[in-house]
Amino acid sequence: MTVLIGDKEYFPTVSEIKYEGRDSDNPFAFKWYDADRIVAGKTMKEWLRFSGCYWHTFCGQGHDPFGPGPQRFEWNNPKDARGRAAAKMDAAFEFFTKMQLPYYCFHDTDLIDEEDSTVSEFEEKIQFITDIAQKKQDESGIKLLWGTSNLFSNPRYMNGAGTNPHFPTLARAGAQLKVAMDATMKLNGENYVFWGGREGYITLLNTKMEREQENFARWLHMAKDYMRGQGWNGTFFIEPKPMEPTKHQYDFDTATVAGFLQKYDLSTDDFKVNIEVNHATLASHTFQHELQVAADNNMLGSVDANRGDYQNSWDTDQFPNNINETTEAMLVFLEAGGLQGGGVNFDAKTRRESTDMEDIFIGHIGGMDTFARSLIIADDILTKSKYTEMRNTRYETFETGQGKDFVEGKLSIEQLAEIGKAVGEPEQISGKQELFENIVNQYI
Repeated sequence: MTVLIGDKEYFPTVSEIKYEGRDSDNPFAFKWYDADRIVAGKTMKEWLRFSGCYWHTFCGQGHDPFGPGPQRFEWNNPKDARGRAAAKMDAAFEFFTKMQLPYYCFHDTDLIDEEDSTVSEFEEKIQFITDIAQKKQDESGIKLLWGTSNLFSNPRYMNGAGTNPHFPTLARAGAQLKVAMDATMKLNGENYVFWGGREGYITLLNTKMEREQENFARWLHMAKDYMRGQGWNGTFFIEPKPMEPTKHQYDFDTATVAGFLQKYDLSTDDFKVNIEVNHATLASHTFQHELQVAADNNMLGSVDANRGDYQNSWDTDQFPNNINETTEAMLVFLEAGGLQGGGVNFDAKTRRESTDMEDIFIGHIGGMDTFARSLIIADDILTKSKYTEMRNTRYETFETGQGKDFVEGKLSIEQLAEIGKAVGEPEQISGKQELFENIVNQYI
């Protein structure tokens, strides 16, 4: 991958990040992520498909609800929107190439400021910046993992976009959506994401929930039909989140999305989920739970990698560093055969107090090493330990005899009841949770 530096080098203290192994003390080197290392038959690069996100990394400046951000980005210095966008893209591709990230992701308004533009004016801005992005992609070999549209920040979307109770607002959102879809196709984006930041409700007192969900389903069908009609063969991802900013979002968790897709005839051949770690924990689930639900429903599309602060019930988007948590997730990941179309995107941000430009690199290096190390550990557990055998043993009574008859649908409830009477008091069998946990820790 060619390191791209524009007219100005925005990260002069950092060179290309390379693999040096676990004994290296260099903070600007990978200790575990060796892109070409083979794990379970594929390279790490092929399994993980790492991606950098545009929004937190180049748009956020450490702001929080109590004040503006202390981080200062030089790419924000130009006074005009096009100048800022071009400078930001120079900084972004310098970062992506120095980090050896094969992919990146964006919202439309991350690429260039919307300001007070009409749809036509915004479309012209997007054409301008995607021309630059197209050139950068060609020069670097970096690909667009997915694009999406920010249909939640602008005050016009205070009541939602595809679920808005006011048709003119929904139509305005549809116009912006089309601009983002066109940009994604122009840049050969491999997927398209819907994150319903305000697709939900604050109070049911003024909400017709069924009407809003029906409208959102129509919205998704229209988007799918449009992109398929243009010859685009990528995958659509829905990103579950239970709340924040709305009180209750319609894409609450993966199971909710699965039910929604089934109800409204949205095929999992077209639609899958983009699972964010911090969103899983906000829904009172684990990351691995959401991955398993997705895998079981043919919906494991992509991952937004981060973590939450377990003392705070809000979306902190910290870089992942919990080896136990990520190892358990990678067990599900590997057994599912990996992701369907997506990658591991770092929807994570440095802390407000981390104000050096090099901190952005350090956060990503740590996150990439966490996932790489967990992938290795999970593969060792699956291939070297008795983990799989022990788990299978818990269900062995369904593999033969009457248990197998039950699985194959050969028993009536009357027959099952007779078997239950004959069994009497069943044998008590330990779940061995502590032993399973110890196996994970052994291989860590």
